[in-house]
Amino acid sequence: MSRIGRKTISIPAGVTVTVTPDHINVKGPKGELSEATFEGIAVEVKDNIVSVSRQNDEPQQRAAHGLIRSLIANMITGVTTGFEKKLELVGTGYRVAAKGSGITLSLGYSHPIDVAAPAGVTFKVDGNNKISITGISKYAVGQIAANIRDMRPPEPYKGKGVRYEGEVVRRKAGKAAKTGGK
Repeated sequence: MSRIGRKTISIPAGVTVTVTPDHINVKGPKGELSEATFEGIAVEVKDNIVSVSRQNDEPQQRAAHGLIRSLIANMITGVTTGFEKKLELVGTGYRVAAKGSGITLSLGYSHPIDVAAPAGVTFKVDGNNKISITGISKYAVGQIAANIRDMRPPEPYKGKGVRYEGEVVRRKAGKAAKTGGK
């Protein structure tokens, strides 16, 4: 049995979990999320505890067992506390500015890059080089953070680029100066 899949999930106060044959809906103080279920995976809500089980030990169902349990746990966390990713811009002239509900990035290209906030995600700009991305969907927050990072990933020689807060960039030594010889 899946180590992750067999763990039960406790439902905090103020959160409701509704299971239909094809979807799981989680509603809480911050919003509402929905996820499709997998065939052969049974989700049961009883006494404010969610348990997930599978019909057999086929590889597809074994993989889906732990996945659906993790997705439900993330939905419950999202509607209660939410998720946050922080990015920082490192480099001369690399800046971020709030523009309506989105942001405008200056990343050393000849043009500024506008990023619109998708539904359920908000941007907060700290200073001119830090971005905080928050939302109730772990997937949406992580995906928009990864998309922004991909616009100018940190390079290994000077470390310039967009990186996650606390990310360690492995630095390479540049070309060594010529030390004599022919």
